[in-house]
Amino acid sequence: MYPRSSWSTPILAPLLLTALAVALALVGCTNDPNSNAQAAQPLQAEPARLVSLPAPATPPTAPGPTESSAPAKPEAPASEPAPLTAEPSDNDDAAGQAIPSTEVANPPAPEQTNAKVKYLAGEDPEFAKRHGWPVNRPATLPGSILPEKRIVAYYGNPLSKRMGALGEYPKEEMLRRLQKEVARWEQVDPSLPVQPALHLIAVVAQGAPGKAGKYRMVMPDTIVNQVYGWAKETKAIFFIDIQTGHDNIRTIVPRFEWLLKNPDVHLAIDPEFNLIQSGRVPGSKIGTYDAADINYVSGYLKELVQKYELPPKVFIVHRFTRKMVTNAKNIRLYPEVQIIMNMDGWGAPWLKRDSYKDYIVAEPVEYTGFKLFYHNDTKKGDPLLTPREVLKLTPKPLYIQYQ
Repeated sequence: MYPRSSWSTPILAPLLLTALAVALALVGCTNDPNSNAQAAQPLQAEPARLVSLPAPATPPTAPGPTESSAPAKPEAPASEPAPLTAEPSDNDDAAGQAIPSTEVANPPAPEQTNAKVKYLAGEDPEFAKRHGWPVNRPATLPGSILPEKRIVAYYGNPLSKRMGALGEYPKEEMLRRLQKEVARWEQVDPSLPVQPALHLIAVVAQGAPGKAGKYRMVMPDTIVNQVYGWAKETKAIFFIDIQTGHDNIRTIVPRFEWLLKNPDVHLAIDPEFNLIQSGRVPGSKIGTYDAADINYVSGYLKELVQKYELPPKVFIVHRFTRKMVTNAKNIRLYPEVQIIMNMDGWGAPWLKRDSYKDYIVAEPVEYTGFKLFYHNDTKKGDPLLTPREVLKLTPKPLYIQYQ
């Protein structure tokens, strides 16, 4: 599975903060397959300075990355994201790892035979059943979004056109495009109402440590409130997405209680950009969260729901490699928190199905999600998966994210 960032070079996303008149550069989750990059220091009281990341080392000729060498990358321009290696590795370096599936690279479409139905990767209900689907989840509380609705979200940051659909287009056009996607999903699966959502990267991983030395930038409250206002305007729910860099999730999450206490605000965390354990710079290695970290966040959200008498919170964890989430079987479930394991990463349709099978279906938690990249999924000539194709997956994703 391809990572979500351009690992081969830093990522330049020139931004303008209206209130602060500060230029900054965002490292995480570029949506531009041809972007070149720099990174900025985390936001401070004084204007941030642009910091250029060092040029990557020459990639080795051997197929697998090691801790002492730069990640292998395909024959492509240096600015393109590097795919994950085809073989598992002990190191989740920037090229990551992918567990190969038993399906061929370009498997045939499902067809009825005299023996049984042939499924593409991620679609076989028997495979899902053997791995524990449907899961034994807590009873849903009043006001729960899942499983009675499907969420369709636009992801990104309004200060960058390269991080996703949320910031790629002017506000009005972006909201129109989101509503168009909502209508498509409702048409394909009229059994489930669709809940629109805006998914803001509110803490952005950085390629420079900044004054705090944390390799992350917390968006100003004015920006967060602005996007929250857009969500309310279009009757969408709102997600705060956190990329910790070298900061601690236990320090960052409580900072957003002022917003999470609202009933229409939910949370997402991104293991890819949690690099405390390795000490590496975001963008040079894929990070990880353990079940203990995820349990802290879900426990915190449960207490918020109880404290403010809120409907259950939706809690999203991104994943596209095995080591991004460790000890998944130990993740605790609460009625007050609905956990979605979101299949992240870009690539050809068959590769996205493989990753869904290997990292989402094979390690069940509670609900599932699936990310679609308008640009990176199609950059090599592959078609973007349609709602009808995504709904062939088992279990069917209840969270759909467009970047």
